[in-house]
Amino acid sequence: MADDALRGRLRDRACAERDELAWSRTAERFDALYREVAALRHDPPAQPALTARLAKRAWTHVDLHMHTDHSPDCATPVDTLLESAVTAGLGAIAVTDHNEISGALEARDRAPKGLKVIVAEEVKTADQGEVIGLFLEEKIPRGMSLAETIAEIRRQGGLVYVPHPFDRMHTVPDYSDLLDVVEEIDAIEVFNAKVAYAGFNEEAARFAAKYRIVAGAGSDSHVAQALGSVRIRMRDFDGPAEFLESLRDADIVRDRKSLLYVQTLKFIQGRGAGRSGRKPARSSKE
Repeated sequence: MADDALRGRLRDRACAERDELAWSRTAERFDALYREVAALRHDPPAQPALTARLAKRAWTHVDLHMHTDHSPDCATPVDTLLESAVTAGLGAIAVTDHNEISGALEARDRAPKGLKVIVAEEVKTADQGEVIGLFLEEKIPRGMSLAETIAEIRRQGGLVYVPHPFDRMHTVPDYSDLLDVVEEIDAIEVFNAKVAYAGFNEEAARFAAKYRIVAGAGSDSHVAQALGSVRIRMRDFDGPAEFLESLRDADIVRDRKSLLYVQTLKFIQGRGAGRSGRKPARSSKE
């Protein structure tokens, strides 16, 4: 305040920039910014015929994230997974082995009547975390960029599902990485039963709400006992389009299973598989 020259320079600069600092210009800039962000939101397509058809379907319970011994960090055989799914009262499961679909294909071939198996794969990208492709028929190689992996999922007619997007205990995409592909995301995992810190799931739920992305959930089961610890109550479906539309109005139902309990079982079963000489995974899946 005592510096007359400084006050004069600040006054002159403010006067010169008066038009740019005017409320009308500021409002215009913020309006443009909000419109840009809002354009990224997913507006559900108007499909009245599909919605009406699904409304007549029975309810089913679905778990969208699980693994078999075709994943390198899981020792659950396919048949055990299927038996556990039936016991848990699930009507559909997505088998999402790491960088492999052979377990999912086996599960689909062996699934008992009344249990749908969605062939899926949890694909590790080069350096942008993991993404799940739902309704696949071909294995997607790991190590591509997030955009390239999504393009391959699309080529197969699959759905793009982002698992545990903000769980810092996993390799996850940066926020900016998600924004770059947000228009390509069909669904996002807002509740993962294995997440150790609830805030990670809450952050995912906020992201899904902000961009109006369909919400999903899964047990991320690596042991049979964890299967169905979270489930989605939704209308029965046939194929990707009906699945996604049904998921829009689904409810997430959580069981209170101890994370420590299922993680301990995973460790014990993994050690047991190692002692028995069984390979928990092939080297090509690493």
